[in-house]
Parts: sequence; structure tokens; C-alpha cells
Amino acid sequence: MAVARANKDFPVLLEIRHVTQYHYERPVRESLMELWMQPQKSARQRLVSFELDIDPAAQVFSYADSFGNAVYHFDVPQPHDKLTIIARSAVETEAPGDRPAALDMGEWDRLRSEFVRGECFDFLRPHGFVKSSEALSTFVNEHNLDDLRRRDPLTAVRILSETIYKAFEYQPGVTDADSPIDLALSAGRGVCQDFAHIMLAICRDWGLPARYVSGYLFTDREAGDRSDPDATHAWVEVFLPSLRWVGFDPTNNVMAGERHVAVAVGRDYTDVTPSRGVYKGDSDSDLAVGVSVRRARAALSEPEFLRMARPNFSGGRRRAERAALRQDLHQQQQQAQQQQ
Repeated sequence: MAVARANKDFPVLLEIRHVTQYHYERPVRESLMELWMQPQKSARQRLVSFELDIDPAAQVFSYADSFGNAVYHFDVPQPHDKLTIIARSAVETEAPGDRPAALDMGEWDRLRSEFVRGECFDFLRPHGFVKSSEALSTFVNEHNLDDLRRRDPLTAVRILSETIYKAFEYQPGVTDADSPIDLALSAGRGVCQDFAHIMLAICRDWGLPARYVSGYLFTDREAGDRSDPDATHAWVEVFLPSLRWVGFDPTNNVMAGERHVAVAVGRDYTDVTPSRGVYKGDSDSDLAVGVSVRRARAALSEPEFLRMARPNFSGGRRRAERAALRQDLHQQQQQAQQQQ
């Protein structure tokens, strides 16, 4: 059986800076926020460091949601006309292991097992943006996508991802975060969120467990990437019993690899919105988001543990915290050198 070879020249160390700013027309009395911004820890993705800066200062708490994602939440109880959230991450990623070019047709039977259907129940059902519609049925028929079910599941999903890539133009501004898939289907264009939702709806209709992945992409224009390098990214993971969860990126016509940094998984976008919340006050708000993903210049010395968010204090206390952090890192570096 032919095997698709993975690139072994990695791991890759990536630094991510994710800035979110809420501007209020008039000061609001209080803001409550939840964040899905911490990259996951997995076999091919090592979280080196993560920190949050909140302005105005806030005490940050965390919990794991029902899908195992790290969620941070905080309350700003005093009046403010702007809220700034800066998430900084360092992540080391590796390419997935070797994958077969195809699976045997018995994989469809394995997908129908009670174990798979029980374990993946949430990712087999329609939910929110991921649901059938007349426009989706038309798209499936026009591209003869149901014929792919005569192929093995891995091949079928790979061709489905490529079909979505070719059928749609990547163009921000055509759809919004709360747009149904019918808008992208009728316009023939959209962004990564739209393409992921369309692919999820088709996979689930085929009986394939599929989940939405929110994260980041180290964009490579030379490789043909067309997604926005200054924004978060989204793709799809499909559960195949023989391979477990396999990532497909229909926006860029690639399988998820060492340039993809997964943050959270869910049934659709609404489960893993990077930030969401409410505020008290009679005021309109504007949201601005900026993302930077770049290769780290050198290996980072910080250990693999979760660094708690540090409020944005000013004055001597802030300087003292920074001095203590520098001293702590210096001691860790000395210890590492001694161990070598």
C-alpha cells in the first residue's frame, strides 16, 4: 500500500501574538469575558509557554470545557471605554506521522460501530452552522460528491477537501462570523470558517465524525496558502478508526501539519469562539483583532507548564514582577546548563 510521507525536517517552534481590542462608544460599567486562546497540548504539539495581558487589569480564572479545551474567564468590574486582550504563545509542532494513501473499504463498517458512534456522538449530528440545506444539497449534487462514498473514507474526505478548495474563492468580508453556510454557497466565496462548516456538514451526512478546529496557521504563500496571515484559522478533523483524528484544511487544500497550531475543537465555530462576553452599559462596541504567527529565532528555555495570566499593573509592582521573572528565567537557564 502506498504511503504519504511526512516531512521529517521539523519540529517547528512558532511564536504567536493574538491581540483583541474592544472599543466602546461610551464607557461601560462592567465586562465579563471568556477566551479560547491557549494552544492545545498533544503528541505533535508542545505548549512551551502561554500568557495573557489584560487591560484594564483583571483577575483571570480558567477551566476545561466539555471538549477538553482550556477556557479563561475574567471580569472587569470598573468603568472602561476600551478592553485589550493580548495572548502570547510559544508552540513546538511536529509533522504528523506517515499516513497511508488510502484505507480499505472496511473502514466504513468500523465507522458504524457502536463504540465510534458513542465516542463521537457530538460530532455526528447537525449543530448550529453545520446543518443540511437546499443550497448544500445543490452543491453536493452539482459536484457529484455522494459518489465519493464508493471510495474509502480517507480518499473520499481528501477529494472532498480539494473540491471545496477549488469551488470557492477565498475572500474576507463576504460573510460574517454568524453567517449561515448558504451565504458562502450562493456567493461562491468566503473564509476558512465557511469552508470548514460546509465540509463538516457533508462529512456528518456521510456518517463521518467531524469536528471544527480553531487555531492558527503559519502562512506560506510559496506553498499556495491563500488564508489571511493576520487572522485566526479554522480547519476540520475527521475521525477514522484506523488513524484516529485526521486534519484537513479545505481553505488551502492541504492536510493539517506542522504549520497548523490547534487551539480548540468543537461542533462548530460557536463552541470555540476566541473571545466572547457581555458588558453592562448603553454603548455600541467595535472589535479589532490582529494575529501574528512567526518562527521563533531560537529555542525557548521556558519549561512546559501553564503560565498564569499577569494583570497589566503599572509602577513599581510591575517592574518588580518583571525583575523577578527575569531572575527566575536566569536561574532556569543556569540549571539547564549545569544539567548539560
